[in-house]
Amino acid sequence: MRVAVNTRFLLNDYLEGYGYFLFEILKRIAITHPGHEFIFIFDRPFDKKFVFAENVTPVVAGPAARHPVLWKYWYDVNVPAILRKYKADVFVSCDGFCSLATKVPQCLLIHDLAFLHYPDFMKKSHLLFYKHYTPKFLKKAASIATVSEFSKEDICRHYRTGPETIDVIFNAAKDIFRPVTDEEKQSVKNKYTDGKEYFIYAGAIHPRKNLVNLLKAFSVFKKKQKSNWKLVLAGRLAWKYKHFVESLKTYKYRDDVVLTGYLQEEELVKVMGSSYALIYPSFWEGFGVPVLEAMQCRVPVITSANSAMQEIAKDAALYVNPADHNDIAEKILLLYKDENLRSRLIAKGVDVGRQYNWDRSAELLWQTINKAMH
Repeated sequence: MRVAVNTRFLLNDYLEGYGYFLFEILKRIAITHPGHEFIFIFDRPFDKKFVFAENVTPVVAGPAARHPVLWKYWYDVNVPAILRKYKADVFVSCDGFCSLATKVPQCLLIHDLAFLHYPDFMKKSHLLFYKHYTPKFLKKAASIATVSEFSKEDICRHYRTGPETIDVIFNAAKDIFRPVTDEEKQSVKNKYTDGKEYFIYAGAIHPRKNLVNLLKAFSVFKKKQKSNWKLVLAGRLAWKYKHFVESLKTYKYRDDVVLTGYLQEEELVKVMGSSYALIYPSFWEGFGVPVLEAMQCRVPVITSANSAMQEIAKDAALYVNPADHNDIAEKILLLYKDENLRSRLIAKGVDVGRQYNWDRSAELLWQTINKAMH
């Protein structure tokens, strides 16, 4: 079988979200299915580390698909031409988009419908594209998957898609996320927080991640505890970050907030594993991988209720109303004051973390790819 795959999110300068998912799953699928051919379709020059095995043929089809006009061109002109040239049997796309201009069966994976729930957090041109084309993509796809039961129910509710037509393929955390030693913890604190304890948020700096309410909650914590603890925000500056950065300039506790920028994985593991707790109050996620990453590092988690994170973390986290900064602050204070609670959450998190692994996810995606063929 010749499997063509949209790999435009395998970016060497940073891997996030879709990119991590592709990297972990495609690596396993290519290696465990040596009798099949894989055509990886990039939209810009690629790193050779993404050619995982001898049965992978990389193809670059520019220009880079960076906005709706080029998305349309890439999926409906470039992709069909490559599918024809390489005589592909199936096209796999894990970024929520597929081609409307090919007869080749397509396997589509949609991570979430955040654009419907928080439209203000997206560029208007992007929002219009998602709203107009997502139902068409769902109709066109021969097989469909998403990353949680939460997202599956959301897709079924908004697009009247039959639940039997959508497979759930969970994300996982990489094995590299692990507990760190006391020496590593002290070294990280010396490097980032002047030796002080800290809470961490891990992910892009983006309005949907709810960092303004996190800052407000941290203010409440600082006022009530008179603590020298810090808040580390580990992630790149993404879309609409300027308002957040401007608000930081006048933030009373700005000297206690550390922006690391994008961290390479090895460094993120150390910074995550050295923290007192992960606070991940995102308004909307299809899954919420940092929650699992923290659990594998034996770091307790505070995250959003009534979300995919609650499905994933089960009883191994404290849950907040993301719209209520006082609720977030209350849970931070609770964890700060109760070491026994913290220990219980860490132990439960280890058990929850074991339930997710990339080998299983890769096998599930392979099944969904095969389903597209029948």
